[in-house]
Amino acid sequence: MSFWPAPHVDVPVHATVTLPGSKSITNRALILAALADGPSTLSGALRSRDTNLMIAALRALGTSIEGDADTLTVTPAPLQGAGVDCGLAGTVMRFLPSVAALAAGDVAFDGDAQARVRPLSTILDALRALGADIDGNTLPFTVHGKGALRGGTVTIDASGSSQFVSGLLLSAARFDEGLIVHHDGKALPSMPHIEMTVEMLRRADVQVQAPEHSRLAQTWQVTPGPIRAVDWDVEPDLSNATPFLAAAAVTGGEVKIPHWPRLTTQPGDVIREILVRMGAEARVFDGVLTVHGPDRLAGIDIDLHDVGELTPTVAALAALADSPSWLRGIAHLRGHETDRLAALSTEINRLGGKVTETEDGLEIVPAELHGGRWHSYADHRMATAGAILGLRVPGIEIEDIGTTAKTLPNFVALWEQMLDPTLSDQGAAH
Repeated sequence: MSFWPAPHVDVPVHATVTLPGSKSITNRALILAALADGPSTLSGALRSRDTNLMIAALRALGTSIEGDADTLTVTPAPLQGAGVDCGLAGTVMRFLPSVAALAAGDVAFDGDAQARVRPLSTILDALRALGADIDGNTLPFTVHGKGALRGGTVTIDASGSSQFVSGLLLSAARFDEGLIVHHDGKALPSMPHIEMTVEMLRRADVQVQAPEHSRLAQTWQVTPGPIRAVDWDVEPDLSNATPFLAAAAVTGGEVKIPHWPRLTTQPGDVIREILVRMGAEARVFDGVLTVHGPDRLAGIDIDLHDVGELTPTVAALAALADSPSWLRGIAHLRGHETDRLAALSTEINRLGGKVTETEDGLEIVPAELHGGRWHSYADHRMATAGAILGLRVPGIEIEDIGTTAKTLPNFVALWEQMLDPTLSDQGAAH
């Protein structure tokens, strides 16, 4: 296993970092385009392992997707049986079974070894209740597509992942009876991702009744009908921006991110509020977000329930702060790419930190950190959290930095360029 020596700096970071498109928006747009009533174009699409797996899967199902860079033309075609490699992509394994139920033929799903333990029975049982024929409850599983799906009303417990709701909603307009999905369980995590799904469906002229912003959201209804072809302009991935903004915060420097959207449903936008609460300055002017780091980073007591994907970045910040932090509302992260709560506590403590797992999060007490090996657990956000710590702690070596290709293929080039702006702009395009 290869280890990457995380760059260490003794001076404030000053850089402008231009990021590629959002994975969450790209993969939703690809599905909507594949199910639409005509061709669509995606501009600014992310090209990463997760999005390339989605593209390959939709092509195997019969959709024409042309273009090799960040501009893609998607032309729908009748869906057919196929094999789908999910890798470790939650958006593939949880969004595509509904699409597969509309295919004429068997669709066999499999993925990485770690993906075989990720929970999928919620979405598969829901599809069975809506008329689908499916063998298996985890990867590998097979959807026996009949070319159509009855649809109707279903009750699920989506407290494990908001992707279970989005995975039903994205295809629901193509179900014969549409869909009413009712959530019955603990509070839903990552509500902004469901709001993103609803907003994108409405842009495609799908009629969706959705609850107002609320953790107690319970019921969504999608009316059957066509999904209109839309040309999608994909926003930069704001969650991928967070390690770079954290670099400004932990070094007392300044990092600018261009093309920051004025309004967005991406959870990554919340990083601005988090950084300000920890002592940094953050402002958006003329589409550019600028973060100035403080002299001393303050700890934070925060509920990250709706923005759990930011937890690795916030945990790294907290480990470098000068007062304790409590990260709450994130028990669901135990079912992500890895058990992120166990992984973060194990790895930070390995470097001398004082992190304790709580029932629904982490307690992080500042401690003197030292160098050592940081294991990534095949988790892209674990790898970038280690890189943040490396800026302040010499001698950190990160296992499998290549796992960042899941959502940001050129992370190392962008990181090194941020630290040395004289380097050429290596593929960093919006």
